[in-house]
Amino acid sequence: MPFIPHTEEDIAEMLAKIGANSIEELFDEIPPALKSGKLTRVPAGLTEMEITRLMLERAQADGFYSNFIGAGAYEHHIPAAVWQITTRGEFYSSYTPYQAEASQGTLQLLYEFQTMMASLTGMDVSNASLYDGASALAEAALMAVRQHKTSRRILIPKTAHPNYRKVLRAIVSNQQIEVVEIPFCEESGQVLVEQIEQFGQEEFAALVIPQPNFFGVLEQVDALTNWAHQKNALVIAVVNPMSLALLTPPGEWGDRGADIAVGEGQPLGIPLSSGGPYFGFMTCKDELVRQMPGRIIGRTVDLDNKPGFVLTLQAREQHIRRSKATSNICTNQGLMVTAATIYMSLLGPDGLRRVAAQSHANTLSLVEKLEKLPGVKKTFSAPFFHEAAITLPGPVAEILQALKAQHILGGLSLDEFYPGQGNTLLVCATETKTKADLDRYVDVLGQILKK
Repeated sequence: MPFIPHTEEDIAEMLAKIGANSIEELFDEIPPALKSGKLTRVPAGLTEMEITRLMLERAQADGFYSNFIGAGAYEHHIPAAVWQITTRGEFYSSYTPYQAEASQGTLQLLYEFQTMMASLTGMDVSNASLYDGASALAEAALMAVRQHKTSRRILIPKTAHPNYRKVLRAIVSNQQIEVVEIPFCEESGQVLVEQIEQFGQEEFAALVIPQPNFFGVLEQVDALTNWAHQKNALVIAVVNPMSLALLTPPGEWGDRGADIAVGEGQPLGIPLSSGGPYFGFMTCKDELVRQMPGRIIGRTVDLDNKPGFVLTLQAREQHIRRSKATSNICTNQGLMVTAATIYMSLLGPDGLRRVAAQSHANTLSLVEKLEKLPGVKKTFSAPFFHEAAITLPGPVAEILQALKAQHILGGLSLDEFYPGQGNTLLVCATETKTKADLDRYVDVLGQILKK
């Protein structure tokens, strides 16, 4: 409960009823040596007003930082209505809808989410979420291997998110699945078909295509998709859902479209909140639906011909067909999906498109301004979405510390993930950034570089 409901009179009355003199007497069976004693370092209780003031003072002490870090988790404006609705008791306290007749509201919301994600990715079917984007990629790889049947080899570019590649290896390596990392063009920041032709000499189950990739660069998805399909392999798209408001959806890549699309749903109304929880989404073509892990919600009619919603095509560890489960770790994130569904409903297609377009415009403007500083240049030549790599004239780690001292989180150093890139900085500017934010970043960085 949000407060302690019992008055001193209530406590005295209850103690008298059971014949105890004090609350302490109720615990007299605990040896004194095991008791912690009085909490001498805990301050006296404060009123609600005093607590509010204390928390505001501490928040002000932390300060406000202008955030230009992306790298898989993005700061977008979230309308207040999103979490006001999401945290209503009907959604906030519900678990998974095993009892369909008592969970129609939750099931309908998940069904709407599936519809939105299938539309956004241009695919036939969606599930009702996975744990996060990285584990969704691993599940997609397992799907591809089951579907392909003859190869247990997955090709993934080094332009894919480094943490996604780590999670993929961690999940599939003990299942005798080989993960082969393929190089990228260091001039454009893309994977080129002519560079990876050698990896297609041996049979493989799937090619992973990130769009945009970890550098924010847009891959040549049509050429890569057709190349993989010509090798009788599946295509797994790893996409930023916000970018799909502007970019060609995976279902339309190449001549036949990608076979599976996965990604991180955090940009759709989920705050950064110290790293989570977030949620992974997964969509695929009709012919792969029985390989798809996680919950799938279907719409049907009852005996009275009234519409209703049910869990369908379930093959999970706690269900009756668990011996045929597609996955034993397909944890979903129902509350995060609720927020994402409300976010997409409030913004609609035009709103998502405006957010994506403004994010791209802000990053484009930031990069153009930064390139005017001495010694600063764009690292890769290919087009980007709302994130870009820039090369600085000095070590990024020291520059980031100096920016942080000015309350600017300047981006991510690529040196940790790509050794030898100590002077390369990954920056991101979403729709939350104003012209003043961009100008201040450039001015402060310019002063730091002069020193």
